[in-house]
Amino acid sequence: MTTIAGVSANFTRDLDQNYSLIETMVAQARERGVDFLVFPEAAIGGYLSSLGNHGDTVKNTARSLPPAITLDGPEIRRVRQIVGDMVVAIGFCELGSAPDGTGEVRYNAAAVLDGTQVYGSYRKVHQPLGENMSYSAGDNYGVFDTPIGRVGLQICYDKAFPEAARTMALDGAEIIASLSAWPAARTATAENLQDDRWTHRFNLFDQARALDNQVFWIASNQSGTFGSLRYVGNAKVVDPGGNILATTLLGSGMAVAEVDIDETFRAMRGGMFHLRDRRPDVYGALTDTDHTAAWKELARA
Repeated sequence: MTTIAGVSANFTRDLDQNYSLIETMVAQARERGVDFLVFPEAAIGGYLSSLGNHGDTVKNTARSLPPAITLDGPEIRRVRQIVGDMVVAIGFCELGSAPDGTGEVRYNAAAVLDGTQVYGSYRKVHQPLGENMSYSAGDNYGVFDTPIGRVGLQICYDKAFPEAARTMALDGAEIIASLSAWPAARTATAENLQDDRWTHRFNLFDQARALDNQVFWIASNQSGTFGSLRYVGNAKVVDPGGNILATTLLGSGMAVAEVDIDETFRAMRGGMFHLRDRRPDVYGALTDTDHTAAWKELARA
């Protein structure tokens, strides 16, 4: 059996606050026998203080941006020291080189690691609501072998794109960790955030992507508020049948579930195997660049 968990918590620009909160959550997870713990997007240094064209997400407005760090820097080393033998996924702002070699850029990133090594990292591909003014986009999805199985990483808005999770499932992902800083709707926000339309979408995507690909899905999320954003929490563990095994709802804390990965896959995929039964020969429009360009023109109209 393997115990997996997603975190709902509030992370800010204060790195000492971040480390203290990580230590607290890791200690609580240890007490519950957690093998794999998924922290939210931007757990090191916090997320953006707003989204859209509000004047504080422009690349040259450094005052509002999270600190940019590297995979081999002191911040990641500190996290590895804290987690020890526990496997953890965690989000941060990564300082990297521009693909064209023109200089340094920022990426909204995540890594899966423990005290011994970084097993892999990911740079967010899909960017919502002006996020591209603060981060460059990643260009691939990786799946990484870890002590708890093959793990895929994605960040927030990625979950709205079935192709992202499917790519990782086809690469053998058994668990997909979906790290988020997912807020409530900016307009007509529900009085009870659990009933908010963006909360509904967050939860629906989590269940659908797990069921689509018959994988274990761990969703983490920020909670509370930061800048103009009100986060909706709802960290959860979803099984390959789309069933929610544990959730924090709006609160801070951990959604923890003990699972038998091999036996669950045999049971869920024994009668109906979504990956085996695909028909790639009729999916041409998914990768037809002319078709995609036409839709982008329609979206701008």
